[in-house]
Amino acid sequence: MAPAASRLRVESELGSLPKRALAQYLLLLKLYPVLTKAVSSGILSALGNLLAQTIEKRKKDSQNLEVSGLLRYLVYGLFVTGPLSHYLYLFMEYSVPPEVPWASVKRLLLDRLFFAPTFLLLFFFVMNLLEGKNVSVFVAKMRSGFWPALQMNWRMWTPLQFININYVPLQFRVLFANMAALFWYAYLASLGK
Repeated sequence: MAPAASRLRVESELGSLPKRALAQYLLLLKLYPVLTKAVSSGILSALGNLLAQTIEKRKKDSQNLEVSGLLRYLVYGLFVTGPLSHYLYLFMEYSVPPEVPWASVKRLLLDRLFFAPTFLLLFFFVMNLLEGKNVSVFVAKMRSGFWPALQMNWRMWTPLQFININYVPLQFRVLFANMAALFWYAYLASLGK
């Protein structure tokens, strides 16, 4: 009888692990909102890159993992995506409050027409710096890749951002976008991008 009771206790403790993790995350989010979002952005960005590399490795029958890619995405998420997204969502929430007529459409237009191109430009720029490439490489990448990347961003992210900025609670918007980005990287890798 004791082994069965012990097994039940272990099973119930394992079931409470996600609840405890969520409670800890919510506490950290309340105490250190920017830092918590920065760390979770860094981790999820690196995981997204790992997922993309894993998919690419299977397609190419390769065993090499590019650690520098993981580190670039970790740094980008930690120092750019997390903090910047935190403040952009706050700005959007207070500049276009929910009670404003057509708030959901205005927020979406603000995000898609201003924030998306700016964020994409910043992504190309920071990744270029982290890769140690010069300005001419950045300019060439912008000329060849910015417009197609922005169009794909508008197609894929517009419905997700509509949900995120209008229905996800403010404190979870960065996390929601990072979770979607995890799958976005996998999708891009599956297309061979």
